[in-house]
Order: sequence, then C-alpha cells, then structure tokens
Amino acid sequence: MNATDFWGLAIVIGVVLISMVLHELMHGVVAYLLGDETAKEEGRLTLNPFKHLDPIISIILPVMLYLMGGPIFGGAKPVPINTRNLKKGAVGMALVGLAGPLTNFVLALTAFLVGHLTGWLYTGGMLEFFFVRMIGANLGFMVFNLLPIPPLDGSRVLYLVAPDGVRKLMEQMERSVGIILVFVLVMIFGTALAQLMNGAIVAIMKFFYLLVGIAI
Repeated sequence: MNATDFWGLAIVIGVVLISMVLHELMHGVVAYLLGDETAKEEGRLTLNPFKHLDPIISIILPVMLYLMGGPIFGGAKPVPINTRNLKKGAVGMALVGLAGPLTNFVLALTAFLVGHLTGWLYTGGMLEFFFVRMIGANLGFMVFNLLPIPPLDGSRVLYLVAPDGVRKLMEQMERSVGIILVFVLVMIFGTALAQLMNGAIVAIMKFFYLLVGIAI
C-alpha cells in the first residue's frame, strides 16, 4: 500500500467514524428528549465510538466496499430504546429512527455546501477526496439505514404503519438475528442493493446542485 492509498483509507475510516457516531448519538438524544433514558443509562449519549460501532457492519463492511469501488454504507449497534417510555408511542419510535438518517443527510449537505462554496470539492488531491467521501458516505449511510429491515432505521418507520402481526415479527427478527440478518442480505443482494443506492445517491446529488443553482 502506497502513501496515497494509506491516507485515502485513513480518511475513509475517519469519515465512517464521524458519520456513524453522530448518527447513533442523535438516535439516543431524540429518544431522551421523548422521555426514554435507556440510551443515557447505557452510556450511548456519548461521542465515544466504541460505545456505538459494530466491528463488522460499521468498519469492515464500509472499508470493504470502498476497496471494491462500491458505494460506502453500513450501520452500527442499535441504540437501546424502551418504547413504553417514549412519548407519542409508535410516532416517537419513528422519530427516533429518522434522527440518524437525517443527521447523515445534514452532514452530507453541509460537506457539499462547504466544499462547493470554497471550491475544495474541485481542487483535486486529498482535500477533494475528503469532501467526496464525506458526502458519499453519509448519503450511503442515510439510504442504507432507511431500508425497512430490522434493526435498520427504516424498520422504525415501517413499525409506525405496520399491522400488529408484522410488528411482532419485526421485533422477533431484531431480537434473534439483528445485525447478522442485515449483513447476510448485503452479501446476497449486494449488487442489486448497490444499484438501488447509487440511483438514490445520484438523485440526491442532483438536488444538492439545484440548491446552488446548477442543473445536472
């Protein structure tokens, strides 16, 4: 591995850590604001990455995808939530679920605006590389985590509208297989998932450019 590859990988790992820690932290913050202190009691209202990250889906998966040239995405350990403590019930659970992807969206948009307005997004070298990866990884995390598969955040939103039977099945899946199910599905349907995510990311990037007056 040459120096460029080393620093490129270091930037990707740094971007993943920042993005996923803030993603998970905001889940806990919103849950706390809605009356559930479970995340606080278990030490999840922290910027300490070791409290949030799962070695496989938070680090190994995104780095592997980067090395393969695919879209970077991944997840982290679900924030513990006691739904009985949440204000607004299932709506509160959906709000907690949306907090993480929304955080990634804000990070991606902020990186885009800073990179575009300063010109750093187009300067080449490691500075451009950082902004490109910061935008792409956060959009990847957002889209991936909105998939309605337990324990991903999209399942929290689906839980809001799902019938009782489906809710119970989702709860059982999350308790029994959790992150392992997500990893298996990624391995089996990786190509189709990458195509879906690439399409969504391209559409969001077009929206970002429209915000600064550029149609692409």
